[in-house]
Amino acid sequence: MINLFHEVSQGCSKITTQKYSTSFYSAIKLLHKDLREPICNIYGVVRFADEIVDTFHDHNKAVLLAEFKQQTFDAIDRKISLNPILHSFQMTVNKFSIERELIEAFFRSMELDLSQSKYDKKEYHEYIYGSAEVVGLMCLYIFCEGNSRQFDQLKPYAQSLGAAFQKVNFLRDLKADFQGLDRMYFPECDFRNFSELEKQGIETDIQKDFDYAYAGIVKLPLKARFGVYVAYKYYLSLFKKIKSLQAKRIMEERVRIPNYGKVFIVAKAGVRRHLNIL
Repeated sequence: MINLFHEVSQGCSKITTQKYSTSFYSAIKLLHKDLREPICNIYGVVRFADEIVDTFHDHNKAVLLAEFKQQTFDAIDRKISLNPILHSFQMTVNKFSIERELIEAFFRSMELDLSQSKYDKKEYHEYIYGSAEVVGLMCLYIFCEGNSRQFDQLKPYAQSLGAAFQKVNFLRDLKADFQGLDRMYFPECDFRNFSELEKQGIETDIQKDFDYAYAGIVKLPLKARFGVYVAYKYYLSLFKKIKSLQAKRIMEERVRIPNYGKVFIVAKAGVRRHLNIL
């Protein structure tokens, strides 16, 4: 019956992914079927930790996060957990030999969200590494399926893609982060008077990440390439929409890509794959 427990646990991570991020789940469905469950298993833990620090305002977040962190490592060490999200996560971590340091770095960034509201350049890069780049690297372990040489080759590209996604999220969520959570991730920016110059400087940095990441996407294993490319195109479209807006508009609204726009992105990416352009 242990296989049924495995199945139920992974089903919980899948449902979590579906409910919390329809866009991300849509990209996951474009991966080879062997990769879908493990990626959902990663997302489940990342999402639950993020929920603790961002939304559980009526509870002791520090205690909850500390407990969740300890339970995560206990699950990995014991190779079992009665928390289905953590059980499915440990299955993936142990199967693909995901480096423990990546998980520790992720939790360090989550802990910063509980105590820090402003970041200098060093802290900013450290936060992005722990909150986003390591998630990309965890996924890369799955994509490479044990090929350590391939992992080492693609590692910097995966980090750039994770960083690009996170920085776009920061721009998109400026209003919610600043007004709702009193957080200012971008260093040396005055969000009370967010200027066009500041916005353009951030956008130039993000574009560099996207450009570098693309060179790695085309080198990904075929099982992963199309799904990752669609996620890349989705975020790139979101980024372009943000770039088209004035700085003050970013502080007034949350930019989204409509469903028909997402369908168009997938269709166009499918044509590129069919023509062997991707």
